[in-house]
Amino acid sequence: MTFPTTKAFRMVPTDSSGPDERESAIAYADRLRNRPGVVFWASIGFVAAFVLWASLSPQSLDTTMTSTMDWIASSIGWMYLIVPLGCIILLVYLAFSRFGGIRLGTDESRPDFNTFAWLAMILATVMGIGLISYGVAEPISHFLTPPHGLAEPGTMEAAVRAMQFSYFDWGPHAWAIFGVFGLAIAYSTHRRGNPGLVSPMLRPVLGKIVDGWVGKAIDVFAILATLFGTTTSLGLGASQISEGLERVFGIPSGLVPQIVIIAAITVIFTLSALSGVNRGIKYLSQFTMIVSALFGVYVLIVGPTNFITNLFVRATGQFFTDFFQVSLLTPATPDDVQWMQWWTYFMMAWWLSWGAFVGVFLAKISKGRTVREFIAAVLGVPSLVFFLWFTIMGGTAINIDMFQGGTIGIEAGENVQSAFFETLTHLPLTGITSIIIMILVVVFFVTGADSNTFVLSMMSSRGTLAPSRPVLATWGVLTGVCAIVLLIVGGLSALQKAAMLSGLPFTVIVALLGVSLVKELHRDAEYERLRHARIADLEALRRKSAGEPVVPAEPQPNDPEGDAANAGEPEADAPAAPGVAPRA
Repeated sequence: MTFPTTKAFRMVPTDSSGPDERESAIAYADRLRNRPGVVFWASIGFVAAFVLWASLSPQSLDTTMTSTMDWIASSIGWMYLIVPLGCIILLVYLAFSRFGGIRLGTDESRPDFNTFAWLAMILATVMGIGLISYGVAEPISHFLTPPHGLAEPGTMEAAVRAMQFSYFDWGPHAWAIFGVFGLAIAYSTHRRGNPGLVSPMLRPVLGKIVDGWVGKAIDVFAILATLFGTTTSLGLGASQISEGLERVFGIPSGLVPQIVIIAAITVIFTLSALSGVNRGIKYLSQFTMIVSALFGVYVLIVGPTNFITNLFVRATGQFFTDFFQVSLLTPATPDDVQWMQWWTYFMMAWWLSWGAFVGVFLAKISKGRTVREFIAAVLGVPSLVFFLWFTIMGGTAINIDMFQGGTIGIEAGENVQSAFFETLTHLPLTGITSIIIMILVVVFFVTGADSNTFVLSMMSSRGTLAPSRPVLATWGVLTGVCAIVLLIVGGLSALQKAAMLSGLPFTVIVALLGVSLVKELHRDAEYERLRHARIADLEALRRKSAGEPVVPAEPQPNDPEGDAANAGEPEADAPAAPGVAPRA
């Protein structure tokens, strides 16, 4: 049994390519892929203004970002807690509802990638560099300074709390944000035929205004947030590579080496983006997934295995026991505000700033999956992987500091990028493992920025899935330039501020996306079929229990058996279902 899926049509103006005609939005975007529009030029203008400000008055820029971020943290920081929790609740509801069976595409669509490649691309292109930059640094920092004073520093209880809050920052809350963005855009793109933009998915809530300047403004915000969210990752990656080069090869780290690293890898990931998502990202992602898994198993075996496994069980239990309490734990003192600003609020803002980028990319690689498959893969699998990774790496570092006289926590306090490499010095084969980690960072760097370049190009080219090479090259270069500028202005701190500020508008946008998604799903033909089938089943059960004869269910529209007498195309004047385009 199949149902027609909606295609988004619009009347396009007459231009040199031909007369007025009904044309899908994606076809329209593809036809004009070599003619950048308002969104592209407005985004370029904002980026140019930012770079100019940073060049002429870096101190002024840093001061403005700092004061704005302080106000956000002290006044409306709670928004960074409410939104991720709401995303989790929404996704769990959709997964267990009848909406879960709806396919992201036509009813006949099947996935473009096998499950392993699909999961590898999700993991490697979204959170790769964070595995290395924060895999040790965050747990060991929380171990020495337990969040909200919930434990005595340096104790086993502090270790459990350290893992609990690391899970909170990198687990379901982060991936739920990505899941809502990705599911909304995947449904809009593959099921409804809209271009791969944020604005069209908001039409059920905002109406026709998304076709005007409001929609363009939303897409520009999405581009800027994506750009600054990704530059934070690039800055972290450059710092991590620089730290590794100093420890392994004695090459001094600092601003200049980091700039050189960003410039060199910008060339690599731009060329990778030009090669195409299937060839470029797919194989790199599978490589990083396999190597990361093997490295994690290695550390688990040679490290404090019993300590790690016990810590994982206790911390996981603590996480789910305090789930809602921690999810809504707002700061009570100025010190708590400061801590939240640089940890929880920053992390949630970072994920929000990545939302559009990740959502568009997840949508591209998830065609043919069902809603339930998508949610299980995006919300469940990465969360488990990150729980395990942070416990293995962070737990090893905590054990070294607790029982072996290590100073990893002190090192992390002075330089967050040193924590991972300092941990490796306490394990066998330090030189080899350090080189492996640097290779992983480089590949994570390339896959993440590769995906970012493609998504930026797509969003600034009316949503076409085949952006032009000049546009791809432009965004590749600008990503590297912005990362360098922010490092010069204020180092890692400036990168974090930019991510936090750019993510703020998306606390509202992701909430609207959730509402729009539910409204669209309620209009889906497959949902209507499942709803009528459920009603018929309940009625049959009632009749059977009452001893009444069971009446066969009346065939529903689009049912092949019910339509047997009316096979063929519908009447030309027959009204289309809401949201369903009439067939030509």
